[in-house]
Amino acid sequence: MSKERIYLFDTTLRDGQQTPGVDFSVEDKIVIARMLDEFGFDYVEG
Repeated sequence: MSKERIYLFDTTLRDGQQTPGVDFSVEDKIVIARMLDEFGFDYVEG
């Protein structure tokens, strides 16, 4: 079995915010970032 690591990078906060009609509140951003952390994402771009 390979010991290579896959790094997960998420752009939900950045790309989602650029979507017309989407406006994350500060509270929304915190909840999303915490969920992504719990899911195991290594990098969250915001």
